[in-house]
Amino acid sequence: MHIKILDDAKDDILSSTIFYESQQYGAGDYFLDSISSDIESLHLYAGIHPMRYGYYTLFSKRFPYTIYYAKDKETIKILAVFDDRQNPNRIENRLKAY
Repeated sequence: MHIKILDDAKDDILSSTIFYESQQYGAGDYFLDSISSDIESLHLYAGIHPMRYGYYTLFSKRFPYTIYYAKDKETIKILAVFDDRQNPNRIENRLKAY
C-alpha cells in the first residue's frame, strides 16, 4: 500500500517541527522522526484505528498529536497531523474540506 501525505499535512508537520526546534535544539528532528515512524506504521496497521469526523485517527506514540487519514485498496492518504491541544472545532472544520 502506498502512503500519500497531502500538502496540508506536510504543512502541519513542518510547522510543528519548526515549533519544537525553536523550543530546544534537536527537538524538531526528534518530532519529525517520531511522526515519520508513526506514519510508516500505517503500512502494517492502516484501518485498525478509531474513526473521528469520518476519518481514521492514529495517535502519535511520543507527542500529543493525532494523524488523520483515509484509505482505499491502494493508498493511505494523510490528511492532517494535529496537535491534540488545539481547539476541536478547528480540527473538525479543517477536516470538512476533505
